[in-house]
Amino acid sequence: MTADTSFLLIGKLASQANTTKDTVRHYDELGLLKSRKRQAGSRFYTEFHPECIERIELIKSAQAIGFTLTEIKDSLNDYYDGYLNLNEQLLLTEQKLEQVKKQQDNVNLMVELLTQRITTLEQMKIDDNHKFNIDICKN
Repeated sequence: MTADTSFLLIGKLASQANTTKDTVRHYDELGLLKSRKRQAGSRFYTEFHPECIERIELIKSAQAIGFTLTEIKDSLNDYYDGYLNLNEQLLLTEQKLEQVKKQQDNVNLMVELLTQRITTLEQMKIDDNHKFNIDICKN
């Protein structure tokens, strides 16, 4: 019986998907990738279906726009199993957009507050230097 050479070992998958073995292991543990175990002598190897390259690219794309691995898992598996509900995906994506907008508002507020603090501290520094110069002149 010959081995199925279309399946990839972890190093080959990581290389082709431009990621690390640790990332592949993590995704596999979470059920995001399709893998199988193969015994060779006393060792067990995990082999990955070639579609895992595309899966990893989709996972990274979804993470880049703010989705968590947990959020990605169900949608990804539904997509590959042919059960993707477009209405549900639209709703989830709209909810994610609202969440990201709130985060953006929070970041904008933090930038404004930090800018105000810098202005205040710079003014305090100028006032302190000015006070120091006045004190020198009095002596």
